[in-house]
Amino acid sequence: MKTKLFLVTPPFTQLNTPYPATAYIKGFLNTKNIASEQADLGIEVILALFSKKGLQDLFQVSNSKFQEETFSENAQRIFALQDEYIKTIDSVVAFLQGKNPTLALQICQEDFLPEASRFAQLEELDWAFGTMGTQDKAKHLATLYLEDISDFIVECIDPNFGFSRYAERLGRSANSFDELYGALQNQPTYIDYILLSILAAKIETIQPTVFLISVPFPGNLYSAFRSAQWIKENHPEIKILMGGGFANTELRSLSDERVFEFFDFITLDDGELPIELIVENLESGSNAEFKRTFLLENSKVVYKNDSSRHDYKQSQVGTPDYSDLLLDKYISVIEIVNPMHRMWSDGRWNKLTMAHGCYWGKCTFCDISLDYIKVYEPIAAGILCDRMEEMMTQTGQTGFHFVDEAAPPALMRELALEILRRKLAVTWWTNIRFEKSFTKDLCLLLKASGCIAVSGGLEVASDRLLQLIDKGVTVEQVAKVTRNFTEAGVMVHAYLMYGYPTQTIQETVDSLEMVRQLFEAGVLQSGFWHQFAMTAHSPVGMYPEKFGVTKDTNAVGTFANNDLTYTDSTGIDHEQFSFGLKKSLFNFMHGICLDYDLQDWFDFKIPKTTIRPDFIYDALEEETNFNSKPNAKVVWLGGKPTVRSFIKTKKGNSWDMMSLTFHDKKETFVIQTNQKEGEWLVNILDIISVSNSKTIQFQELKADFESELADFELFWFSKPMNSLKEFGLLIL
Repeated sequence: MKTKLFLVTPPFTQLNTPYPATAYIKGFLNTKNIASEQADLGIEVILALFSKKGLQDLFQVSNSKFQEETFSENAQRIFALQDEYIKTIDSVVAFLQGKNPTLALQICQEDFLPEASRFAQLEELDWAFGTMGTQDKAKHLATLYLEDISDFIVECIDPNFGFSRYAERLGRSANSFDELYGALQNQPTYIDYILLSILAAKIETIQPTVFLISVPFPGNLYSAFRSAQWIKENHPEIKILMGGGFANTELRSLSDERVFEFFDFITLDDGELPIELIVENLESGSNAEFKRTFLLENSKVVYKNDSSRHDYKQSQVGTPDYSDLLLDKYISVIEIVNPMHRMWSDGRWNKLTMAHGCYWGKCTFCDISLDYIKVYEPIAAGILCDRMEEMMTQTGQTGFHFVDEAAPPALMRELALEILRRKLAVTWWTNIRFEKSFTKDLCLLLKASGCIAVSGGLEVASDRLLQLIDKGVTVEQVAKVTRNFTEAGVMVHAYLMYGYPTQTIQETVDSLEMVRQLFEAGVLQSGFWHQFAMTAHSPVGMYPEKFGVTKDTNAVGTFANNDLTYTDSTGIDHEQFSFGLKKSLFNFMHGICLDYDLQDWFDFKIPKTTIRPDFIYDALEEETNFNSKPNAKVVWLGGKPTVRSFIKTKKGNSWDMMSLTFHDKKETFVIQTNQKEGEWLVNILDIISVSNSKTIQFQELKADFESELADFELFWFSKPMNSLKEFGLLIL
């Protein structure tokens, strides 16, 4: 039997770009000549629902409910305005797909779209529109319009609906399968019917032998089971697999047999080899060997990992393949005016990974015991650039989001150099650790290659807790790195955490003060507070006693096991800080209220901060040592100068001089040197040009200069050389 796989992401993940898991797997299957097709059922359900016909059907279904039940004023308003919603929906969706840009002018008049409760927040956001262009303002208004319809769906049709998740509550820390299993015995919901009609048409057209569902998040779980249930009932001959982030983190101790009424196989961690082995078994009709796979044998759940074959290296898994996905149909939205969150929801990004796993792999809140973090394997910069070029050709998109746990600085440097050598015009962003390797010059190089933003974990802005987390950074160091990125023109987003085990109220207040100072200094542009969650596969979850917490139960559920409930020895209710931390940050991000007393953000008494008001300012004022490590690479980003020789005379003396004129993208500048130094410089700039594949080290540069000329230090710190350093002479 020849296998054909149908790879799907169930509803819902993102509206603006496909979740990359199926594209990664399809890229691998291409290298093995295994036939496959893929679909993002999430975007297809959204497009069916948010269309003229979709809304007509929606209001028709809700009509009978309005005869029998009482709904909120907001729902009644939307129901009364249904003709306006039906009239405008197709043109608004086309606008958000980038196909109807002139509609922005209509939307911004604010008398085109019907408005319900979501628009009430507009007055608070007036300041934002001052910095937003017409297209952005229209996108934001159109997003509010869609959210109004979403609120109507939640209240009147399906309480589990959400744009980037569906029935998420059923998947969150579901130690028992009972509630989800019970929900699946009910009649399909209105949203389910849309999903299943799309799925039925796809199965009819594609006629797969294997149905593979990737479940990245709890909010995809219910739809995955509902899809699998329909296929089992209607196409029992199709084998069904589940993998993805949810299985990898939550289902590692799965033992409930009822799960296999829906799925034949569930695989963990990297999916390439487990899927290949399952395909081989299905084609040969045997159960020869498996890799990290759950299945049912003799009515019992068994975990098989008996293959001696090794997982594929990252260089062998192929280029992610986005074909079959409706790339021109994704919807760019602007939900909130947080600059980094905006990048997640606005615009389509090709997703790639620089390295498998995390090169640091020590943070105590992180799942560092699992392979997706623990097994670190970087990909060569040349292969990464090859994949980027392939994906640009395939998708027509030049934007890349590297979805690493933490991109390694050395690999980022090599990738940037390779992008510049190949003269690729790309835009990219990624997640990092704020470590001292990110010097001013490295940040300038990354910016030159197209890097526009980085996000990184400051977590708890307290050196004691950063040590407990084993983050390997200090607040002072974070300040300097964020300054380097900011000055290079790269936006910085910080992940912030509160409620870490043993964190005191004083440390929470001090952490907020550190964050306030970072925004005040202008070195941080975006941030987000998360409350600490204890997971089963992190050091805190595995050894809670070391961190001053007690697990509330040691029982292992038969279904999902990841988020753990615990008691902190401090007894502090960290939840009470949530609103004040988030509200203050919202204001700091927009450069306002930085002079407020920290007490103003909370409606309960907090202690005064113990952090000096100029702590961050002083940290940034400290001299940074000149980076002249002998093995550092020297790179010139600029072009060739126009050279003119002349003679300089003064008080009867004359010198042979040289004038070098450089043109960068913004301006022209001139430096002057003596003839010999100028000739050496012209020659060396050609050698160290970024377009050359071979780089030279600082010690080689110095030795070359001293073999022909005199004092290198005097020359290197001279005024002409300082000018060159401002315009693209980098030490990396």
